[in-house]
Amino acid sequence: MPAARSSAPFAPRARFTFLLIAMASLLLVTLLFGVALGPVSLSVGEVFSVLASHATHGVTQPGDAIVWQVRAPRVLLGAVAGACLAATGVAVQALVRNALADPFLLGVSSGASVGASSVLLFGALAWLGSWALTAGAFLGGLAAMLAVFALARTGGRLPALRLVLSGTAMAYVFSAMTSLLIYLAPNAEGARTAIFWLLGSLGGASWQNLLIPAIAAVLGLGYLAVQAKALDALAMGDEAAGTLGVDVRAVRTGLYLVTALVTGAVVAAAGAIGFVGLMLPHLVRLLVGAGHRRVLPASALLGALFLVWTDVAARMVVAPEELPLGVITAVFGGPVFLFLLRRRSYAFGGVAS
Repeated sequence: MPAARSSAPFAPRARFTFLLIAMASLLLVTLLFGVALGPVSLSVGEVFSVLASHATHGVTQPGDAIVWQVRAPRVLLGAVAGACLAATGVAVQALVRNALADPFLLGVSSGASVGASSVLLFGALAWLGSWALTAGAFLGGLAAMLAVFALARTGGRLPALRLVLSGTAMAYVFSAMTSLLIYLAPNAEGARTAIFWLLGSLGGASWQNLLIPAIAAVLGLGYLAVQAKALDALAMGDEAAGTLGVDVRAVRTGLYLVTALVTGAVVAAAGAIGFVGLMLPHLVRLLVGAGHRRVLPASALLGALFLVWTDVAARMVVAPEELPLGVITAVFGGPVFLFLLRRRSYAFGGVAS
């Protein structure tokens, strides 16, 4: 009997470890199929051959342009973006104690949209060449982050309610600016391109613009993993977190800056992809509970899986045309939230709604 009691706590841990290994394995398979599938379908063997050739600096293989130059960076960007949006969605929901929060609540996406629209419609930052769109979107997101931070901060603190209200207000302001830029667009094609980007797309992915989101993912998600216990405490309220020894002011400020910068890096590369950071954390909590040590890695893996397959659907549903990712994520996101609302046993992760 004592032995049975001592081994019991390891059962949930073993199940969670198995789940992570299964999701990671599925992600590797998904990356291969994400590269293989598209308007021009390739076999997994052909994908392996091209990737192996580049790994060994061998000769160019048939399909090299499609696999290495187009699809591989696109699929990897989808995985990175999905992981970042889902994990930062978890953090933001705990940060502001709101079940309906997502990374875009901070206003970063709207600010990035202004910067990207300025580049796409009026040629801003043209001297940066292929970096112009990424730089414009990131600078716009950074400006929004600083504005929200300045408005929300009071008495050296960053209260959750002021953060939500400031982010919402600035999101409306920047959204209005984006609409004005599109209205003033000098040509219809430019306006269409801007609207497509605003709905999210991995069509512009390249090895070059994958670099910044990848660095943001490693550093940002690593920071969130270190703060998992602090996120558990924040989800219970500032007073409870303070009694547990958490420096609420410092932790909230750090979490806000990190989540905003990671979101800005993703939006700059992939556009404003909605619902990922809002929907997936709730689904993960149904699987692993509300503890952030489990929710964060599981959300990152599920986000990567979800966005890669979403992009495959975007490429193939109306091929050779392409659907914006935001359209597909919204189609999934709405029904999922209705499902959660109908589940009386689900309390939206224990955060205030």
